[in-house]
Amino acid sequence: MLPAQPPAAPALGGSRWNTFPATGSMTARAFFTGVEPLLQGTVDALRHPDFDVLRAQIHATLGLGTRETSLPLAIGPESASAARELGAQAESIGGELASWTAEALDRLRTRRTPPPAGPLVVRSHCYGHLLTRPAARLLLDQAGDTVAMQLYNEWLHQIVLLRDALLPFADWREVPLLVTPAGLRHTEQARDRFLTELLVRRIRHSSIVDFARHVVTGAPGPAGYGFDTDGGTVLPAVVAGPPRTAPRHLLTWRPDPAAAGTAAYVAELRDYYAAPRTPAEQLPPAIAAPGPLTARVVTGPALDGTRTARIEVTHNGTTARVDLGQALRGHRFAHRRTTAADAPAADGTVDPWAVLRAPGLVSARGGGLTVDATGQDDLVVLALLGRLYPDHVVLRSPGPDAPDGPDGLFIEARAQDDTNRPTDPPPTR
Repeated sequence: MLPAQPPAAPALGGSRWNTFPATGSMTARAFFTGVEPLLQGTVDALRHPDFDVLRAQIHATLGLGTRETSLPLAIGPESASAARELGAQAESIGGELASWTAEALDRLRTRRTPPPAGPLVVRSHCYGHLLTRPAARLLLDQAGDTVAMQLYNEWLHQIVLLRDALLPFADWREVPLLVTPAGLRHTEQARDRFLTELLVRRIRHSSIVDFARHVVTGAPGPAGYGFDTDGGTVLPAVVAGPPRTAPRHLLTWRPDPAAAGTAAYVAELRDYYAAPRTPAEQLPPAIAAPGPLTARVVTGPALDGTRTARIEVTHNGTTARVDLGQALRGHRFAHRRTTAADAPAADGTVDPWAVLRAPGLVSARGGGLTVDATGQDDLVVLALLGRLYPDHVVLRSPGPDAPDGPDGLFIEARAQDDTNRPTDPPPTR
Protein backbone atom coordinates (compact mmCIF):
# COMPACT_ATOMS: atom_id res chain seq x y z
CA MET A 1 0.00 0.00 0.00
CA LEU A 2 1.41 3.35 -1.03
CA PRO A 3 1.93 5.93 1.71
CA ALA A 4 -0.58 8.76 1.82
CA GLN A 5 0.56 11.78 -0.13
CA PRO A 6 0.23 15.26 1.34
CA PRO A 7 -2.45 17.34 -0.38
CA ALA A 8 -1.14 19.40 -3.23
CA ALA A 9 -1.05 23.17 -2.79
CA PRO A 10 -4.06 24.76 -4.46
CA ALA A 11 -3.26 26.19 -7.86
CA LEU A 12 -3.52 29.93 -8.18
CA GLY A 13 -5.80 31.41 -10.78
CA GLY A 14 -9.51 31.80 -11.40
CA SER A 15 -10.98 32.91 -8.12
CA ARG A 16 -7.90 31.97 -6.08
CA TRP A 17 -4.99 34.36 -5.85
CA ASN A 18 -3.41 33.20 -2.57
CA THR A 19 -2.58 30.14 -0.50
CA PHE A 20 -4.21 31.38 2.70
CA PRO A 21 -5.76 28.73 4.96
CA ALA A 22 -9.54 28.51 5.17
CA THR A 23 -9.50 30.87 8.16
CA GLY A 24 -6.58 32.12 10.19
CA SER A 25 -4.91 35.10 11.79
CA MET A 26 -2.08 37.10 10.27
CA THR A 27 -0.18 40.24 11.09
CA ALA A 28 -0.23 43.17 8.67
CA ARG A 29 3.20 42.28 7.30
CA ALA A 30 2.30 38.63 6.75
CA PHE A 31 -0.92 39.60 4.99
CA PHE A 32 0.92 42.08 2.77
CA THR A 33 3.32 39.31 1.75
CA GLY A 34 0.38 36.97 1.14
CA VAL A 35 -1.23 39.29 -1.42
CA GLU A 36 2.03 39.94 -3.29
CA PRO A 37 1.19 37.37 -6.03
CA LEU A 38 -1.44 39.84 -7.24
CA LEU A 39 1.18 42.56 -7.60
CA GLN A 40 3.59 40.18 -9.30
CA GLY A 41 0.84 39.01 -11.64
CA THR A 42 0.17 42.64 -12.56
CA VAL A 43 3.81 43.21 -13.42
CA ASP A 44 3.93 39.96 -15.43
CA ALA A 45 0.82 40.93 -17.41
CA LEU A 46 2.24 44.30 -18.46
CA ARG A 47 4.32 44.44 -21.62
CA HIS A 48 6.39 47.33 -20.30
CA PRO A 49 5.83 47.72 -16.55
CA ASP A 50 6.47 51.19 -15.19
CA PHE A 51 7.41 50.74 -11.56
CA ASP A 52 7.42 54.45 -10.83
CA VAL A 53 3.80 54.75 -11.94
CA LEU A 54 2.74 51.81 -9.76
CA ARG A 55 4.62 53.28 -6.82
CA ALA A 56 2.99 56.68 -7.28
CA GLN A 57 -0.48 55.08 -7.50
CA ILE A 58 -0.34 53.49 -4.04
CA HIS A 59 0.85 56.77 -2.52
CA ALA A 60 -2.10 58.54 -4.14
CA THR A 61 -4.63 55.90 -3.06
CA LEU A 62 -3.50 55.72 0.57
CA GLY A 63 -2.77 59.42 0.97
CA LEU A 64 -5.24 61.92 2.43
CA GLY A 65 -6.23 64.94 0.37
CA THR A 66 -5.27 63.51 -3.01
CA ARG A 67 -7.55 63.26 -6.03
CA GLU A 68 -7.31 59.47 -5.86
CA THR A 69 -7.62 59.04 -2.09
CA SER A 70 -9.62 56.08 -0.85
CA LEU A 71 -10.41 57.93 2.40
CA PRO A 72 -11.74 61.47 1.80
CA LEU A 73 -11.21 62.54 5.40
CA ALA A 74 -10.49 66.24 5.94
CA ILE A 75 -8.66 66.93 9.20
CA GLY A 76 -8.38 70.39 10.73
CA PRO A 77 -7.96 72.04 14.15
CA GLU A 78 -11.73 71.96 14.72
CA SER A 79 -12.06 68.26 13.91
CA ALA A 80 -13.24 65.93 16.64
CA SER A 81 -10.46 64.17 18.55
CA ALA A 82 -11.39 60.73 17.16
CA ALA A 83 -11.20 62.00 13.58
CA ARG A 84 -7.80 63.57 14.26
CA GLU A 85 -6.43 60.37 15.75
CA LEU A 86 -7.82 58.15 12.99
CA GLY A 87 -6.61 60.57 10.32
CA ALA A 88 -3.10 60.50 11.76
CA GLN A 89 -3.35 56.71 11.80
CA ALA A 90 -4.37 56.64 8.14
CA GLU A 91 -1.39 58.79 7.16
CA SER A 92 1.10 56.80 9.23
CA ILE A 93 -0.12 53.32 8.23
CA GLY A 94 -0.64 54.34 4.61
CA GLY A 95 2.88 55.70 4.41
CA GLU A 96 4.35 52.46 5.71
CA LEU A 97 2.25 50.27 3.39
CA ALA A 98 3.39 52.44 0.48
CA SER A 99 6.99 51.91 1.62
CA TRP A 100 6.43 48.13 1.72
CA THR A 101 5.02 48.37 -1.79
CA ALA A 102 8.12 50.19 -3.03
CA GLU A 103 10.29 47.43 -1.56
CA ALA A 104 8.13 44.74 -3.20
CA LEU A 105 8.31 46.45 -6.60
CA ASP A 106 12.09 46.69 -6.30
CA ARG A 107 12.24 42.93 -5.67
CA LEU A 108 9.96 42.23 -8.62
CA ARG A 109 12.31 44.05 -10.97
CA THR A 110 14.74 41.13 -10.76
CA ARG A 111 13.11 38.23 -8.89
CA ARG A 112 9.77 36.67 -9.70
CA THR A 113 8.26 33.32 -8.73
CA PRO A 114 6.04 31.70 -11.37
CA PRO A 115 2.65 30.76 -9.86
CA PRO A 116 1.78 27.02 -9.87
CA ALA A 117 -0.86 27.44 -12.57
CA GLY A 118 1.26 29.50 -14.91
CA PRO A 119 0.20 33.10 -15.70
CA LEU A 120 -2.15 34.33 -13.02
CA VAL A 121 -5.64 35.40 -14.14
CA VAL A 122 -8.13 36.65 -11.54
CA ARG A 123 -11.63 38.08 -11.82
CA SER A 124 -12.00 41.11 -9.55
CA HIS A 125 -15.01 43.37 -9.34
CA CYS A 126 -14.48 47.13 -9.52
CA TYR A 127 -14.50 48.84 -6.13
CA GLY A 128 -14.28 52.40 -7.37
CA HIS A 129 -10.66 53.13 -6.47
CA LEU A 130 -9.65 56.04 -8.69
CA LEU A 131 -6.46 55.61 -10.72
CA THR A 132 -3.95 58.28 -11.56
CA ARG A 133 -3.95 59.10 -15.26
CA PRO A 134 -0.53 57.47 -15.85
CA ALA A 135 -1.70 54.33 -14.01
CA ALA A 136 -4.90 54.17 -16.07
CA ARG A 137 -2.88 54.40 -19.29
CA LEU A 138 -0.43 51.76 -18.06
CA LEU A 139 -3.03 49.23 -16.92
CA LEU A 140 -5.65 49.69 -19.62
CA ASP A 141 -3.90 50.85 -22.76
CA GLN A 142 -0.49 49.20 -22.59
CA ALA A 143 -1.63 45.73 -21.49
CA GLY A 144 -4.07 45.33 -24.32
CA ASP A 145 -6.54 43.30 -22.21
CA THR A 146 -8.07 43.32 -18.76
CA VAL A 147 -5.73 40.84 -17.03
CA ALA A 148 -3.38 43.47 -15.57
CA MET A 149 -6.28 45.69 -14.57
CA GLN A 150 -8.13 42.85 -12.80
CA LEU A 151 -5.06 41.76 -10.87
CA TYR A 152 -4.09 45.27 -9.86
CA ASN A 153 -7.66 46.13 -8.90
CA GLU A 154 -7.80 43.18 -6.49
CA TRP A 155 -4.39 43.96 -5.02
CA LEU A 156 -5.21 47.64 -4.53
CA HIS A 157 -8.54 46.83 -2.88
CA GLN A 158 -6.93 44.36 -0.47
CA ILE A 159 -4.30 46.94 0.52
CA VAL A 160 -6.98 49.55 1.15
CA LEU A 161 -8.91 47.03 3.27
CA LEU A 162 -5.69 46.31 5.16
CA ARG A 163 -5.01 49.99 5.89
CA ASP A 164 -8.57 50.57 7.07
CA ALA A 165 -8.66 47.40 9.20
CA LEU A 166 -5.62 48.66 11.11
CA LEU A 167 -6.95 52.17 11.83
CA PRO A 168 -8.36 51.42 15.34
CA PHE A 169 -5.07 50.02 16.66
CA ALA A 170 -2.15 52.00 18.08
CA ASP A 171 0.00 48.84 17.87
CA TRP A 172 -1.24 47.91 14.39
CA ARG A 173 1.86 45.91 13.43
CA GLU A 174 1.13 43.30 16.14
CA VAL A 175 -2.63 42.90 15.69
CA PRO A 176 -3.74 39.41 14.52
CA LEU A 177 -6.10 40.07 11.59
CA LEU A 178 -8.67 37.44 10.72
CA VAL A 179 -7.99 36.35 7.12
CA THR A 180 -10.01 34.05 4.83
CA PRO A 181 -9.32 32.79 1.28
CA ALA A 182 -10.97 36.05 0.15
CA GLY A 183 -8.39 38.02 2.10
CA LEU A 184 -9.99 40.85 4.05
CA ARG A 185 -13.19 41.10 2.05
CA HIS A 186 -15.14 39.80 5.03
CA THR A 187 -14.53 43.20 6.67
CA GLU A 188 -16.24 45.19 3.89
CA GLN A 189 -19.68 45.68 5.44
CA ALA A 190 -18.28 46.53 8.88
CA ARG A 191 -15.76 48.85 7.20
CA ASP A 192 -18.51 50.64 5.30
CA ARG A 193 -20.42 51.31 8.53
CA PHE A 194 -17.25 52.43 10.31
CA LEU A 195 -16.12 54.82 7.58
CA THR A 196 -19.62 56.20 7.02
CA GLU A 197 -19.87 57.21 10.65
CA LEU A 198 -16.33 58.60 10.63
CA LEU A 199 -17.00 60.73 7.54
CA VAL A 200 -20.50 62.03 8.26
CA ARG A 201 -20.60 62.51 12.07
CA ARG A 202 -18.48 62.33 15.20
CA ILE A 203 -17.72 58.67 15.43
CA ARG A 204 -18.57 56.93 18.70
CA HIS A 205 -15.96 55.01 20.63
CA SER A 206 -18.21 51.95 20.61
CA SER A 207 -18.22 52.04 16.79
CA ILE A 208 -14.42 51.98 16.70
CA VAL A 209 -14.44 48.96 19.04
CA ASP A 210 -17.11 47.23 16.96
CA PHE A 211 -15.05 47.55 13.78
CA ALA A 212 -11.94 46.34 15.60
CA ARG A 213 -13.88 43.30 16.78
CA HIS A 214 -14.94 42.46 13.20
CA VAL A 215 -11.32 42.80 12.09
CA VAL A 216 -9.96 40.45 14.77
CA THR A 217 -12.82 37.98 15.23
CA GLY A 218 -14.95 38.36 12.08
CA ALA A 219 -18.15 38.72 14.12
CA PRO A 220 -20.14 41.44 15.90
CA GLY A 221 -20.95 41.51 19.58
CA PRO A 222 -22.39 43.65 22.37
CA ALA A 223 -21.33 47.31 22.33
CA GLY A 224 -18.48 48.04 24.73
CA TYR A 225 -15.11 49.70 25.23
CA GLY A 226 -13.03 46.58 24.44
CA PHE A 227 -13.25 42.82 24.13
CA ASP A 228 -11.58 39.51 24.91
CA THR A 229 -11.07 36.86 22.26
CA ASP A 230 -9.12 33.64 21.93
CA GLY A 231 -5.48 34.45 22.61
CA GLY A 232 -5.75 38.04 23.79
CA THR A 233 -7.58 41.20 24.76
CA VAL A 234 -8.28 44.48 22.97
CA LEU A 235 -8.59 47.54 25.24
CA PRO A 236 -8.01 51.29 24.84
CA ALA A 237 -4.32 52.17 24.59
CA VAL A 238 -4.38 54.31 27.75
CA VAL A 239 -4.81 51.20 29.92
CA ALA A 240 -1.09 50.61 29.33
CA GLY A 241 0.09 54.19 28.77
CA PRO A 242 0.35 57.68 30.32
CA PRO A 243 -3.10 59.34 30.42
CA ARG A 244 -1.86 62.82 29.47
CA THR A 245 -0.30 61.66 26.20
CA ALA A 246 -2.03 58.35 25.35
CA PRO A 247 -4.57 58.31 22.50
CA ARG A 248 -8.16 58.88 23.55
CA HIS A 249 -9.75 56.48 21.09
CA LEU A 250 -7.15 54.03 19.76
CA LEU A 251 -6.92 50.45 20.98
CA THR A 252 -4.10 47.99 21.63
CA TRP A 253 -3.86 44.23 21.35
CA ARG A 254 -2.59 42.41 24.42
CA PRO A 255 -1.71 38.77 23.73
CA ASP A 256 -2.77 36.29 26.41
CA PRO A 257 -2.43 32.58 25.57
CA ALA A 258 -4.81 31.74 28.43
CA ALA A 259 -7.64 33.87 27.04
CA ALA A 260 -10.49 31.83 25.56
CA GLY A 261 -13.88 32.83 24.24
CA THR A 262 -15.12 36.27 23.22
CA ALA A 263 -16.68 38.80 25.58
CA ALA A 264 -17.23 42.55 25.37
CA TYR A 265 -16.06 44.88 28.14
CA VAL A 266 -18.93 47.14 29.22
CA ALA A 267 -19.21 49.95 31.76
CA GLU A 268 -20.92 49.17 35.05
CA LEU A 269 -23.14 52.23 34.60
CA ARG A 270 -24.66 52.60 31.16
CA ASP A 271 -25.86 56.11 32.09
CA TYR A 272 -23.33 57.84 34.33
CA TYR A 273 -25.59 60.92 34.56
CA ALA A 274 -27.67 58.92 37.02
CA ALA A 275 -24.68 58.04 39.25
CA PRO A 276 -24.66 59.46 42.80
CA ARG A 277 -22.34 62.45 43.24
CA THR A 278 -20.18 63.86 45.99
CA PRO A 279 -19.81 67.69 45.85
CA ALA A 280 -16.17 68.74 45.66
CA GLU A 281 -16.55 71.08 48.64
CA GLN A 282 -17.35 68.09 50.86
CA LEU A 283 -13.94 66.54 50.29
CA PRO A 284 -11.28 67.20 52.94
CA PRO A 285 -8.50 69.58 51.82
CA ALA A 286 -5.09 68.15 51.13
CA ILE A 287 -2.81 68.33 54.18
CA ALA A 288 0.02 66.03 53.18
CA ALA A 289 0.60 63.93 50.13
CA PRO A 290 -0.57 60.36 50.76
CA GLY A 291 2.45 58.96 48.96
CA PRO A 292 2.43 56.70 45.93
CA LEU A 293 -0.64 54.51 45.54
CA THR A 294 -0.61 51.07 43.88
CA ALA A 295 -3.15 50.01 41.29
CA ARG A 296 -4.08 47.07 39.10
CA VAL A 297 -6.89 46.11 36.71
CA VAL A 298 -9.16 43.29 37.85
CA THR A 299 -11.66 41.75 35.44
CA GLY A 300 -15.00 40.25 36.38
CA PRO A 301 -16.49 37.00 35.07
CA ALA A 302 -18.05 36.85 31.61
CA LEU A 303 -21.84 36.74 31.61
CA ASP A 304 -23.98 36.60 28.46
CA GLY A 305 -21.06 37.73 26.32
CA THR A 306 -20.08 40.75 28.46
CA ARG A 307 -17.85 41.48 31.42
CA THR A 308 -16.79 44.44 33.52
CA ALA A 309 -13.39 45.44 34.89
CA ARG A 310 -12.23 47.67 37.73
CA ILE A 311 -9.12 49.55 38.71
CA GLU A 312 -8.27 48.59 42.28
CA VAL A 313 -6.18 51.24 44.07
CA THR A 314 -4.60 50.27 47.39
CA HIS A 315 -3.26 52.51 50.17
CA ASN A 316 -2.21 51.34 53.64
CA GLY A 317 -4.14 48.12 53.28
CA THR A 318 -7.36 49.78 52.11
CA THR A 319 -8.69 49.39 48.55
CA ALA A 320 -10.73 51.78 46.44
CA ARG A 321 -12.40 50.41 43.31
CA VAL A 322 -13.20 52.41 40.17
CA ASP A 323 -15.02 51.02 37.14
CA LEU A 324 -12.58 50.81 34.23
CA GLY A 325 -15.31 51.78 31.77
CA GLN A 326 -16.02 55.03 33.65
CA ALA A 327 -12.28 55.72 33.92
CA LEU A 328 -11.95 55.39 30.15
CA ARG A 329 -14.92 57.71 29.66
CA GLY A 330 -13.21 60.24 31.90
CA HIS A 331 -10.00 59.96 29.87
CA ARG A 332 -11.82 60.47 26.57
CA PHE A 333 -13.68 63.51 27.86
CA ALA A 334 -10.72 65.21 29.61
CA HIS A 335 -9.00 68.22 28.08
CA ARG A 336 -5.22 68.48 28.01
CA ARG A 337 -2.99 71.44 28.77
CA THR A 338 0.73 72.06 29.16
CA THR A 339 0.25 74.84 31.73
CA ALA A 340 -2.58 76.44 33.62
CA ALA A 341 -1.82 79.92 32.20
CA ASP A 342 -5.04 79.90 30.17
CA ALA A 343 -7.32 79.21 33.13
CA PRO A 344 -7.88 80.44 36.66
CA ALA A 345 -6.65 78.37 39.55
CA ALA A 346 -9.12 75.82 40.90
CA ASP A 347 -10.83 76.68 44.16
CA GLY A 348 -9.30 73.96 46.32
CA THR A 349 -6.68 71.22 46.35
CA VAL A 350 -7.49 67.70 47.50
CA ASP A 351 -5.35 64.62 47.75
CA PRO A 352 -5.90 61.70 45.33
CA TRP A 353 -6.95 59.25 48.04
CA ALA A 354 -9.81 61.50 49.18
CA VAL A 355 -11.15 61.56 45.61
CA LEU A 356 -10.80 57.81 45.14
CA ARG A 357 -12.57 57.05 48.43
CA ALA A 358 -15.49 59.43 47.79
CA PRO A 359 -18.90 57.84 47.13
CA GLY A 360 -20.12 58.00 43.55
CA LEU A 361 -18.62 60.64 41.24
CA VAL A 362 -16.99 63.80 42.55
CA SER A 363 -18.73 66.84 41.07
CA ALA A 364 -17.28 70.36 40.83
CA ARG A 365 -20.69 71.94 40.26
CA GLY A 366 -20.34 74.17 43.34
CA GLY A 367 -16.67 75.05 42.78
CA GLY A 368 -13.46 73.76 41.20
CA LEU A 369 -10.82 71.49 42.63
CA THR A 370 -7.27 70.42 41.84
CA VAL A 371 -5.85 66.96 42.40
CA ASP A 372 -2.06 66.71 42.58
CA ALA A 373 -1.29 63.41 40.82
CA THR A 374 2.45 64.03 40.68
CA GLY A 375 4.40 60.80 41.01
CA GLN A 376 1.35 58.57 40.85
CA ASP A 377 1.12 55.45 38.73
CA ASP A 378 -0.62 55.82 35.35
CA LEU A 379 -3.43 53.52 36.47
CA VAL A 380 -3.98 55.67 39.56
CA VAL A 381 -4.34 58.75 37.34
CA LEU A 382 -6.78 56.85 35.15
CA ALA A 383 -8.78 55.83 38.24
CA LEU A 384 -8.94 59.49 39.32
CA LEU A 385 -10.41 60.38 35.93
CA GLY A 386 -13.00 57.69 36.52
CA ARG A 387 -13.98 59.12 39.91
CA LEU A 388 -14.37 62.76 38.77
CA TYR A 389 -17.62 63.71 37.06
CA PRO A 390 -16.47 64.04 33.42
CA ASP A 391 -17.33 67.68 32.73
CA HIS A 392 -14.63 70.36 32.27
CA VAL A 393 -11.85 68.12 33.61
CA VAL A 394 -8.34 69.19 32.59
CA LEU A 395 -5.09 67.19 32.65
CA ARG A 396 -2.09 69.51 32.82
CA SER A 397 1.59 69.57 33.66
CA PRO A 398 2.97 72.49 35.68
CA GLY A 399 5.02 73.98 32.87
CA PRO A 400 6.48 73.50 29.38
CA ASP A 401 9.67 71.95 30.79
CA ALA A 402 7.86 69.35 32.86
CA PRO A 403 8.15 65.78 31.59
CA ASP A 404 5.19 63.97 30.13
CA GLY A 405 3.55 61.28 32.17
CA PRO A 406 2.74 61.13 35.87
CA ASP A 407 5.66 63.36 37.06
CA GLY A 408 4.33 66.87 37.47
CA LEU A 409 0.70 66.08 36.66
CA PHE A 410 -2.40 67.87 37.92
CA ILE A 411 -6.07 67.17 37.33
CA GLU A 412 -8.45 70.12 37.50
CA ALA A 413 -12.22 69.88 37.68
CA ARG A 414 -13.79 73.26 36.99
CA ALA A 415 -17.16 74.59 37.97
CA GLN A 416 -19.76 74.27 35.23
CA ASP A 417 -20.30 78.03 35.07
CA ASP A 418 -16.60 78.71 34.50
CA THR A 419 -16.39 81.20 31.62
CA ASN A 420 -12.80 80.15 30.88
CA ARG A 421 -13.71 76.67 29.73
CA PRO A 422 -11.27 74.61 27.69
CA THR A 423 -11.55 75.18 23.97
CA ASP A 424 -10.56 71.72 22.74
CA PRO A 425 -13.10 70.26 20.31
CA PRO A 426 -15.27 68.08 22.57
CA PRO A 427 -14.52 64.36 22.34
CA THR A 428 -17.13 61.83 21.34
CA ARG A 429 -18.80 59.80 24.05
